[in-house]
Amino acid sequence: VQLQASGGGLVQPGGSLRLSCAASRFILDDYAIGWFRQAPGKEREGVSCISASDGSAYYADSVQGRFTISRDYTKTTVYLQMNSLKPEDAAVYYCAANLMRRQCQPGGLVQHEFDYWGRGTQVTVSS
Repeated sequence: VQLQASGGGLVQPGGSLRLSCAASRFILDDYAIGWFRQAPGKEREGVSCISASDGSAYYADSVQGRFTISRDYTKTTVYLQMNSLKPEDAAVYYCAANLMRRQCQPGGLVQHEFDYWGRGTQVTVSS
């Protein structure tokens, strides 16, 4: 099982993109879903998470107020709406499922709890 991220592309600073993460209904019902990103030469970092239980969300400080995570059960998809993009947001973005928790943790995303990594989607922010 893999979660497939899509929707990346080239955008100017200040622009917007919406990423999609194709999952399945049982995954959305049972596992929190996280978005991660990895820029060249940097560690992969957790960006956002949405809980399976109540849809509550977590955001990293670096994206708080600019990114919004949501889910659509009819399309079995989790979205990451990214607004006011900055050059430092450029990275490969991945989504994954937390097989240990249904609820996102307020302290952030613990990567080793996540699985079903798929191929990421490239986001480039440049003028």
